[in-house]
Amino acid sequence: MSFVTRLQWFFKTRWLHYTAAIVLMATVNLLQTIPPKMIGNTIDDIQKGSLNAAELSHSVLLLIGLALGMYVLVYIWITTLFGNSVLLEKLLRGRFMAHLTRMKPSFFQRNSTGQLMALATNDILAIGNTAGYGVMTLVNTLVGASVVIITMISLIDYRLMLAALIPLPLLAVVISYLGGKVRVRFLAAQEAFGKMNEHALESISGIRVLRSYVQEKQDIAAFDGVTTGVMDRNREVSLLNALFQPLISLIVGISYSIGIGYGSYLVFHHEISLGQLISFNIYLGMLIWPMISFGEFINVLQRGNASADRVEKSLVQQPDLADPANPVHVDVPEMVEMRGLTFTYPAAEHPSLKDVSFTLARGGTLGVVGRTGSGKSTLLKQLLRQYPLAEKQLFIAGVPVEEILLDRVKQWVAYVPQEHLLLSKSIRDNIALGKPDATDEEIAKAVEMASFASDVALMPEGLGTIVGENGVMLSGGQKQRLAIARALLLDAEILAMDDSLSAVDARTESRILQHIRRERAGKTTFITTHRLSAVSHADWILVLDEGRVLEEGTHEQLMHFGGWYRKQWDRQQMEAGLQD
Repeated sequence: MSFVTRLQWFFKTRWLHYTAAIVLMATVNLLQTIPPKMIGNTIDDIQKGSLNAAELSHSVLLLIGLALGMYVLVYIWITTLFGNSVLLEKLLRGRFMAHLTRMKPSFFQRNSTGQLMALATNDILAIGNTAGYGVMTLVNTLVGASVVIITMISLIDYRLMLAALIPLPLLAVVISYLGGKVRVRFLAAQEAFGKMNEHALESISGIRVLRSYVQEKQDIAAFDGVTTGVMDRNREVSLLNALFQPLISLIVGISYSIGIGYGSYLVFHHEISLGQLISFNIYLGMLIWPMISFGEFINVLQRGNASADRVEKSLVQQPDLADPANPVHVDVPEMVEMRGLTFTYPAAEHPSLKDVSFTLARGGTLGVVGRTGSGKSTLLKQLLRQYPLAEKQLFIAGVPVEEILLDRVKQWVAYVPQEHLLLSKSIRDNIALGKPDATDEEIAKAVEMASFASDVALMPEGLGTIVGENGVMLSGGQKQRLAIARALLLDAEILAMDDSLSAVDARTESRILQHIRRERAGKTTFITTHRLSAVSHADWILVLDEGRVLEEGTHEQLMHFGGWYRKQWDRQQMEAGLQD
């Protein structure tokens, strides 16, 4: 089966546990055939008048012993089997999360957050259910039915058995047909569930925007439409699931009718005894659960297969970047250089960077300025190795970046993005995100360098203050300084600040930059900004316009050129003078 093929890596490691569970289930099924035979023999003895108290006591004690023995065996195989299904869910979620951490931004552009959440919850749960409950129903169907049928043939009468099982082929045909329909509808239900997750995530994260535009009622109405779609898709699945039990009951009822009718005929003609007829009907009743199990197995298997398809489609996607086959070892990024770098985002039609070149020695500072959308952030992201680049356009220490291990490049760079992701934890935990073992002294130094110490001192619990969902308890400037402190704590070789001082005032900006210049002497810094005062100290400044380098030079040189940089500087200085 395709489900087993997809999960063979798990079944190979846990085959001993599954074998033990299956053997125990088979043993229980064999033991279950003993009581009906004993009951039939007892009835025959009663009818003959040969039953005595000793034999009756022996039979009763044996039945009690069998019940206790089966109780122990059932407990062992249930804990073994379903323990493995829970373990599979854990391993799949861990593998899925590890896969997400390896993926680059293009992957998350192709896959919405809601769909990924659905994969990590509902779909993996359905796979685990198939590996546990599905295996149980399969074994009960194959082993249970086989044991009972063989017992009916050998101990009762093969003619009666064949007559009673005439409806079973119809059961197989109907369940196979319904199983295919369940798979299609279950996929649609999972898709709808992912869309609901996406809508809920957007509504919760953007609740302040919704309130500010008085869109609460409209969003509730839209969410109601999404949840109605989820309900309708799941209802369609439930309608098919509801057909399994009545069909099985109908076919079982027909089998009972045949068994009682034809069995009575055989009793009247003295071909079987009354006790055998009663035993046969008990055995026939024991076939009900394997029949139900077969329907449940098809249902669970179709769900598991559908979910395994969805998860596998995500897991087979490979990151856009891979480590080189023969990596070049570089100890320290002595120089960062771009040579005619041109870059286009995967889904874009036009390049965001065009023929960008610069050389920055270790310990230098590069400022990148320009209009909104000019490519400043895109330039910094090339240092993070998030997107593939053409060969020999970005060099570190004279080595093409594609020849250096990805993790090695990431270790060199501490990045402060425009949009700060803060966890719903304490300020200390957020700052120590990249260095969990940081000491209090190291954290305090990073907080001081980010000019965040006075703010922390006013917090109710200082560094232990919980910032709330994505830092809802902090102002925009406090979020920026917390993110800067988080990057400074790493003391990385390269610090990349992407317009990270836009929400702080000029004096705070000046203090932060002074701390960075003093504490990071000898290490490389990249700064993109709209406020030119943040890069006036830089060793080299690039002015970007539509992805191209419009001007470049030191602050003094750019002022002398009298171009865009000079005009923007004069305008900002005038605005600062008016504010003072």
